[in-house]
Amino acid sequence: MIIAVYNRTFKEADLPVFSHLISSLISHSIIPVLYKPLYKHLKERLHLPEQIGVFSENIQLPPKTKYVISMGGDGTMLDVVTFVANKNIPILGINIGRLGFLSSTQPSEIDMAISSIIKETYQLDARSLVHLDSNIDLFGNAPFALNEFTLQRKDSSSLVKIKTYLNGEFLCTYWADGLIVSTPTGSTGYSLSCGGPIIFPQASSFVITPVAPHNLNMRPIIVADNSIISFEIEGRAEQFLCTLDSRSVAISSEVSIAVRKESFEIFLVKFEGQQFLSTLQSKLLWGVDQRN
Repeated sequence: MIIAVYNRTFKEADLPVFSHLISSLISHSIIPVLYKPLYKHLKERLHLPEQIGVFSENIQLPPKTKYVISMGGDGTMLDVVTFVANKNIPILGINIGRLGFLSSTQPSEIDMAISSIIKETYQLDARSLVHLDSNIDLFGNAPFALNEFTLQRKDSSSLVKIKTYLNGEFLCTYWADGLIVSTPTGSTGYSLSCGGPIIFPQASSFVITPVAPHNLNMRPIIVADNSIISFEIEGRAEQFLCTLDSRSVAISSEVSIAVRKESFEIFLVKFEGQQFLSTLQSKLLWGVDQRN
Protein backbone atom coordinates (compact mmCIF):
# COMPACT_ATOMS: atom_id res chain seq x y z
CA MET A 1 0.00 0.00 0.00
CA ILE A 2 1.22 3.50 -0.86
CA ILE A 3 0.35 6.46 1.37
CA ALA A 4 1.45 9.98 0.44
CA VAL A 5 2.44 12.40 3.21
CA TYR A 6 2.16 16.16 2.70
CA ASN A 7 3.36 19.02 4.91
CA ARG A 8 3.44 22.68 3.94
CA THR A 9 5.63 24.26 6.64
CA PHE A 10 8.15 22.05 8.44
CA LYS A 11 8.90 22.88 12.09
CA GLU A 12 11.73 21.39 14.12
CA ALA A 13 9.40 20.81 17.05
CA ASP A 14 7.37 18.41 14.90
CA LEU A 15 10.33 16.16 14.02
CA PRO A 16 9.40 13.47 16.62
CA VAL A 17 5.87 13.33 15.15
CA PHE A 18 7.18 12.75 11.62
CA SER A 19 9.66 10.16 12.89
CA HIS A 20 6.88 8.27 14.67
CA LEU A 21 4.55 8.48 11.65
CA ILE A 22 7.16 7.05 9.28
CA SER A 23 8.06 4.27 11.72
CA SER A 24 4.39 3.38 12.16
CA LEU A 25 3.80 3.25 8.40
CA ILE A 26 6.89 1.11 7.76
CA SER A 27 5.98 -1.28 10.58
CA HIS A 28 2.62 -1.88 8.89
CA SER A 29 4.33 -2.61 5.53
CA ILE A 30 3.09 0.67 4.08
CA ILE A 31 5.31 2.55 1.64
CA PRO A 32 5.37 6.25 2.60
CA VAL A 33 5.79 8.72 -0.25
CA LEU A 34 6.81 12.15 1.01
CA TYR A 35 6.29 15.56 -0.53
CA LYS A 36 9.71 16.57 -1.88
CA PRO A 37 10.40 19.62 0.37
CA LEU A 38 9.37 17.57 3.42
CA TYR A 39 11.61 14.70 2.31
CA LYS A 40 14.58 17.09 2.09
CA HIS A 41 13.98 18.37 5.63
CA LEU A 42 13.63 14.89 7.11
CA LYS A 43 16.56 13.39 5.22
CA GLU A 44 18.87 15.96 6.84
CA ARG A 45 17.61 15.04 10.30
CA LEU A 46 16.58 11.37 10.24
CA HIS A 47 17.82 8.09 8.83
CA LEU A 48 15.08 7.42 6.30
CA PRO A 49 14.48 3.87 5.03
CA GLU A 50 15.39 3.30 1.39
CA GLN A 51 11.86 2.30 0.39
CA ILE A 52 10.52 5.80 1.07
CA GLY A 53 9.38 7.50 -2.12
CA VAL A 54 9.10 11.14 -3.11
CA PHE A 55 6.49 13.01 -5.06
CA SER A 56 7.60 16.13 -6.84
CA GLU A 57 7.03 19.79 -6.25
CA ASN A 58 4.54 19.98 -9.08
CA ILE A 59 2.23 17.93 -6.84
CA GLN A 60 1.99 14.78 -8.96
CA LEU A 61 0.80 11.95 -6.72
CA PRO A 62 2.28 8.52 -7.46
CA PRO A 63 0.02 5.99 -9.22
CA LYS A 64 -1.82 3.61 -6.87
CA THR A 65 -1.72 6.08 -3.96
CA LYS A 66 -4.39 4.80 -1.54
CA TYR A 67 -4.46 7.67 0.97
CA VAL A 68 -2.94 11.09 1.55
CA ILE A 69 -1.94 12.13 5.06
CA SER A 70 -2.09 15.88 5.62
CA MET A 71 0.37 16.85 8.37
CA GLY A 72 -0.45 20.35 9.58
CA GLY A 73 -3.56 22.39 10.22
CA ASP A 74 -6.60 23.19 8.15
CA GLY A 75 -4.57 25.32 5.72
CA THR A 76 -2.43 22.30 4.90
CA MET A 77 -5.57 20.27 4.32
CA LEU A 78 -6.80 22.88 1.82
CA ASP A 79 -3.52 22.49 -0.08
CA VAL A 80 -4.00 18.72 -0.24
CA VAL A 81 -7.50 19.15 -1.68
CA THR A 82 -6.09 20.97 -4.73
CA PHE A 83 -3.95 18.03 -5.86
CA VAL A 84 -6.20 15.18 -4.75
CA ALA A 85 -8.99 16.84 -6.77
CA ASN A 86 -11.18 14.23 -8.50
CA LYS A 87 -8.93 11.24 -7.79
CA ASN A 88 -11.22 9.95 -5.00
CA ILE A 89 -8.23 9.44 -2.68
CA PRO A 90 -9.25 9.69 1.00
CA ILE A 91 -7.44 12.33 3.08
CA LEU A 92 -6.41 11.80 6.70
CA GLY A 93 -5.68 15.05 8.52
CA ILE A 94 -3.25 14.86 11.45
CA ASN A 95 -3.27 18.13 13.36
CA ILE A 96 0.11 19.68 14.09
CA GLY A 97 -1.24 23.14 13.34
CA ARG A 98 -3.55 25.32 15.39
CA LEU A 99 -7.32 24.84 15.27
CA GLY A 100 -7.48 21.56 13.38
CA PHE A 101 -11.19 21.67 12.59
CA LEU A 102 -10.73 19.53 9.47
CA SER A 103 -7.51 17.85 10.61
CA SER A 104 -9.09 16.31 13.67
CA THR A 105 -6.69 13.40 14.38
CA GLN A 106 -4.04 14.19 16.99
CA PRO A 107 -0.36 13.08 16.86
CA SER A 108 -1.01 10.83 19.86
CA GLU A 109 -3.54 8.92 17.73
CA ILE A 110 -1.19 8.06 14.85
CA ASP A 111 -0.89 4.35 15.72
CA MET A 112 -4.66 4.05 16.09
CA ALA A 113 -5.20 5.84 12.78
CA ILE A 114 -2.77 3.65 10.81
CA SER A 115 -4.20 0.49 12.36
CA SER A 116 -7.74 1.60 11.48
CA ILE A 117 -6.70 2.30 7.90
CA ILE A 118 -5.22 -1.20 7.60
CA LYS A 119 -8.39 -2.75 9.04
CA GLU A 120 -10.63 -0.27 7.18
CA THR A 121 -12.46 0.52 10.41
CA TYR A 122 -13.05 4.16 9.62
CA GLN A 123 -15.70 6.30 7.98
CA LEU A 124 -15.41 8.42 4.86
CA ASP A 125 -16.87 11.89 5.27
CA ALA A 126 -17.85 13.22 1.83
CA ARG A 127 -17.49 17.00 1.42
CA SER A 128 -18.82 19.11 -1.45
CA LEU A 129 -16.79 21.85 -3.13
CA VAL A 130 -17.49 25.11 -4.92
CA HIS A 131 -16.36 25.46 -8.56
CA LEU A 132 -15.42 28.74 -10.26
CA ASP A 133 -16.29 29.47 -13.89
CA SER A 134 -14.71 32.50 -15.57
CA ASN A 135 -14.07 33.79 -19.07
CA ILE A 136 -10.29 33.70 -18.46
CA ASP A 137 -8.10 31.12 -16.74
CA LEU A 138 -7.70 32.18 -13.10
CA PHE A 139 -6.72 29.13 -11.05
CA GLY A 140 -5.25 26.70 -13.57
CA ASN A 141 -6.24 23.07 -13.04
CA ALA A 142 -7.71 23.74 -9.57
CA PRO A 143 -10.69 26.10 -10.05
CA PHE A 144 -12.42 24.78 -6.93
CA ALA A 145 -12.41 25.22 -3.16
CA LEU A 146 -13.40 23.16 -0.15
CA ASN A 147 -14.25 26.15 2.06
CA GLU A 148 -15.20 29.23 0.11
CA PHE A 149 -15.01 31.53 -2.89
CA THR A 150 -14.75 35.27 -2.27
CA LEU A 151 -14.74 38.57 -4.12
CA GLN A 152 -13.03 41.38 -2.20
CA ARG A 153 -11.65 44.88 -2.56
CA LYS A 154 -7.91 44.89 -3.26
CA ASP A 155 -6.03 48.21 -3.26
CA SER A 156 -8.69 50.57 -1.96
CA SER A 157 -10.53 51.17 1.29
CA SER A 158 -13.66 52.03 -0.69
CA LEU A 159 -16.63 49.69 -0.84
CA VAL A 160 -17.15 47.41 -3.80
CA LYS A 161 -20.46 46.99 -5.58
CA ILE A 162 -21.32 43.38 -6.38
CA LYS A 163 -24.43 42.63 -8.42
CA THR A 164 -25.42 39.05 -7.69
CA TYR A 165 -27.61 36.73 -9.76
CA LEU A 166 -29.12 33.36 -8.86
CA ASN A 167 -29.65 31.12 -11.90
CA GLY A 168 -29.69 34.24 -14.05
CA GLU A 169 -32.28 36.03 -11.90
CA PHE A 170 -31.20 39.21 -10.10
CA LEU A 171 -30.79 38.59 -6.36
CA CYS A 172 -29.44 41.89 -5.03
CA THR A 173 -26.56 44.36 -5.11
CA TYR A 174 -24.11 44.15 -2.23
CA TRP A 175 -22.28 47.31 -1.16
CA ALA A 176 -19.58 45.80 1.03
CA ASP A 177 -15.91 45.04 1.53
CA GLY A 178 -16.53 41.75 -0.22
CA LEU A 179 -18.74 38.70 -0.64
CA ILE A 180 -18.32 35.07 0.40
CA VAL A 181 -19.91 31.99 -1.15
CA SER A 182 -19.28 29.20 1.32
CA THR A 183 -19.77 25.45 1.20
CA PRO A 184 -21.18 23.67 4.26
CA THR A 185 -17.57 22.81 5.21
CA GLY A 186 -16.55 26.46 4.91
CA SER A 187 -19.51 27.67 6.97
CA THR A 188 -17.41 27.33 10.13
CA GLY A 189 -14.60 29.48 8.66
CA TYR A 190 -14.54 32.95 7.11
CA SER A 191 -18.31 33.03 6.64
CA LEU A 192 -18.89 32.33 10.34
CA SER A 193 -16.57 35.21 11.26
CA CYS A 194 -18.75 37.50 9.13
CA GLY A 195 -21.99 36.43 10.81
CA GLY A 196 -22.89 33.47 8.60
CA PRO A 197 -24.71 30.38 9.92
CA ILE A 198 -23.20 27.00 10.70
CA ILE A 199 -24.32 24.43 8.13
CA PHE A 200 -23.99 20.67 8.59
CA PRO A 201 -21.59 19.08 6.07
CA GLN A 202 -24.32 16.88 4.57
CA ALA A 203 -26.56 19.84 3.69
CA SER A 204 -26.97 20.49 -0.04
CA SER A 205 -26.50 24.23 0.14
CA PHE A 206 -24.29 27.29 -0.21
CA VAL A 207 -24.35 30.34 2.04
CA ILE A 208 -23.83 33.79 0.53
CA THR A 209 -22.34 36.06 3.20
CA PRO A 210 -21.48 39.75 2.70
CA VAL A 211 -18.29 41.08 4.31
CA ALA A 212 -19.02 44.29 6.27
CA PRO A 213 -22.07 45.29 4.19
CA HIS A 214 -23.21 48.91 4.15
CA ASN A 215 -26.84 47.79 3.84
CA LEU A 216 -28.42 47.11 7.23
CA ASN A 217 -30.93 44.74 5.64
CA MET A 218 -28.26 42.58 3.98
CA ARG A 219 -27.85 39.31 5.83
CA PRO A 220 -26.36 35.92 4.92
CA ILE A 221 -28.66 33.85 2.74
CA ILE A 222 -28.69 30.08 2.19
CA VAL A 223 -29.32 28.79 -1.34
CA ALA A 224 -29.49 25.33 -2.90
CA ASP A 225 -26.13 24.05 -4.11
CA ASN A 226 -27.56 23.20 -7.52
CA SER A 227 -27.75 26.96 -8.14
CA ILE A 228 -25.44 28.94 -10.41
CA ILE A 229 -24.42 32.19 -8.70
CA SER A 230 -22.98 34.87 -10.98
CA PHE A 231 -21.54 38.30 -10.26
CA GLU A 232 -20.78 41.72 -11.70
CA ILE A 233 -18.28 43.70 -9.64
CA GLU A 234 -17.61 47.45 -9.70
CA GLY A 235 -15.63 49.89 -7.61
CA ARG A 236 -13.26 52.84 -7.62
CA ALA A 237 -10.21 50.61 -7.93
CA GLU A 238 -9.21 48.96 -11.18
CA GLN A 239 -8.62 45.55 -9.64
CA PHE A 240 -10.38 43.30 -7.17
CA LEU A 241 -9.39 40.15 -5.33
CA CYS A 242 -10.88 36.78 -6.25
CA THR A 243 -10.08 33.88 -3.91
CA LEU A 244 -10.57 30.13 -3.63
CA ASP A 245 -9.70 29.13 -0.07
CA SER A 246 -6.16 30.43 0.54
CA ARG A 247 -5.37 31.10 -3.14
CA SER A 248 -6.03 34.51 -4.69
CA VAL A 249 -5.76 36.35 -8.01
CA ALA A 250 -6.37 39.96 -9.01
CA ILE A 251 -9.15 40.54 -11.53
CA SER A 252 -10.73 43.51 -13.29
CA SER A 253 -14.41 44.29 -13.57
CA GLU A 254 -14.30 42.90 -17.12
CA VAL A 255 -13.87 39.32 -15.89
CA SER A 256 -17.04 37.22 -15.91
CA ILE A 257 -17.42 35.22 -12.70
CA ALA A 258 -19.87 32.50 -11.65
CA VAL A 259 -19.77 29.70 -9.10
CA ARG A 260 -21.55 26.37 -8.83
CA LYS A 261 -21.18 23.04 -7.08
CA GLU A 262 -18.14 21.05 -8.18
CA SER A 263 -18.84 17.75 -9.99
CA PHE A 264 -16.76 15.68 -7.53
CA GLU A 265 -16.40 15.42 -3.76
CA ILE A 266 -13.50 15.18 -1.33
CA PHE A 267 -13.40 12.31 1.18
CA LEU A 268 -12.04 12.83 4.70
CA VAL A 269 -11.04 9.88 6.89
CA LYS A 270 -12.86 10.01 10.23
CA PHE A 271 -12.68 7.73 13.25
CA GLU A 272 -15.00 7.00 16.15
CA GLY A 273 -15.71 10.10 18.22
CA GLN A 274 -14.93 12.54 15.40
CA GLN A 275 -18.50 13.54 14.59
CA PHE A 276 -19.36 17.07 13.46
CA LEU A 277 -21.16 18.04 16.68
CA SER A 278 -18.34 16.84 18.92
CA THR A 279 -15.87 18.80 16.78
CA LEU A 280 -18.03 21.92 17.10
CA GLN A 281 -18.02 21.52 20.86
CA SER A 282 -14.30 20.82 21.25
CA LYS A 283 -12.90 23.22 18.62
CA LEU A 284 -15.37 26.13 18.58
CA LEU A 285 -16.66 25.65 22.15
CA TRP A 286 -20.21 25.41 20.78
CA GLY A 287 -22.77 25.68 23.58
CA VAL A 288 -20.16 26.21 26.31
CA ASP A 289 -21.59 28.31 29.15
CA GLN A 290 -18.95 29.64 31.53
CA ARG A 291 -21.65 30.18 34.18
CA ASN A 292 -22.03 26.43 34.67
